[in-house]
Amino acid sequence: MQRWSKIYLAIGIGAFAFFCVLATIISVSVASFIRTDPTEGVDRKFGNQHLKTTAALIELHKVRDGQYPETLDDLRYTGVWDALALQSVEYVPNADHTVYFVEVERGWARKP
Repeated sequence: MQRWSKIYLAIGIGAFAFFCVLATIISVSVASFIRTDPTEGVDRKFGNQHLKTTAALIELHKVRDGQYPETLDDLRYTGVWDALALQSVEYVPNADHTVYFVEVERGWARKP
């Protein structure tokens, strides 16, 4: 009878230790996930694509019309998917429309 008590005690201690280690691993994993931004990589990719799409559309406008547009709403040669990129950037041309500045405001979910 005493032998079975030792076996049950050893099994109980082993199970307790296993669950303590498992709880620690889960806690560390959840904490590291909360500290990192899960959308960061996707935000960067979308932001990069939005910037390139916008610049290409602005340059196409200049080639066809001779100057950069006043606003992004003035772009005429756009497709349905281009609206996503154009809504995600800020466009600022200089006074005589010879140069411009584009800044990505939003990637997929947040600012990249």
